[in-house]
Amino acid sequence: MEKKRLGILGCGYLGGIVADAWKQGLLEDYDLVGVTSRTPASAQALAERVGCAACGSVAELLDKKPAIVVETAGGPAVRAAALEVLEGGADLAVISIGAFADSEFLAQVHETARRCGRKVYLASGAVGGFDVLSTVALMAQAAGETPAVTFHTRKGPRSLEGTPVYRPEMADTETEAFCGTASEAIALLPTRVNVAVAASLAAAGPDNTRMRITSVPGFVGDDHCITAEAAGVKAVVDIYSDKSAIAGWSLVALLRNIASPIELH
Repeated sequence: MEKKRLGILGCGYLGGIVADAWKQGLLEDYDLVGVTSRTPASAQALAERVGCAACGSVAELLDKKPAIVVETAGGPAVRAAALEVLEGGADLAVISIGAFADSEFLAQVHETARRCGRKVYLASGAVGGFDVLSTVALMAQAAGETPAVTFHTRKGPRSLEGTPVYRPEMADTETEAFCGTASEAIALLPTRVNVAVAASLAAAGPDNTRMRITSVPGFVGDDHCITAEAAGVKAVVDIYSDKSAIAGWSLVALLRNIASPIELH
């Protein structure tokens, strides 16, 4: 079977996980044809490490004719490159899902993908259970209801430093840092709540998902607990990770599932 041509947009820690997984033979159905980054030096370093082309731009990467481009470059990169990738003939796998909290941009990407006959895949990142969340949402929709979806994140105060929700007392006291909708959370913390937007898109949407962030002194990593309820059914997904590596590996798992003759959903 002919291998799928793969490109990577973003050459930091997460992009490196995907590229290294390919180098290790864990993405045997793919041929990594190129990587690109806003920092040319990082693209060159990753390309040399795994043995592929370093591309100076998204357009140059698309010249390599990838079937799918994996994004690990952040929300602004998604907004800047998503339409170009789809119109350039490639599918797109996204980890920075917070970009889709903007419903107008989401609709634009949806229309472009449909018009171009392409797919946009949303990786699970540091959470999961999208299948059961979307199932509960569908059951509610069929009953003329809106599912009740809540997203509670527990994290250490250091991870919130430099954000609008940080307060000095968090260093010593368990504190509710944020309570509101997923849309409001992404506006305040655009690089830290991709997981909430991902879960909300699988269920009730960012405006209808209630989010709470609790700062816990000494807490390492992130614990995400998602609850979705409709008439007669309740789903709870709780995932802890001590670092962001799980997000990169979720992309590897997604790519393997796409290429497999038997897909897991």
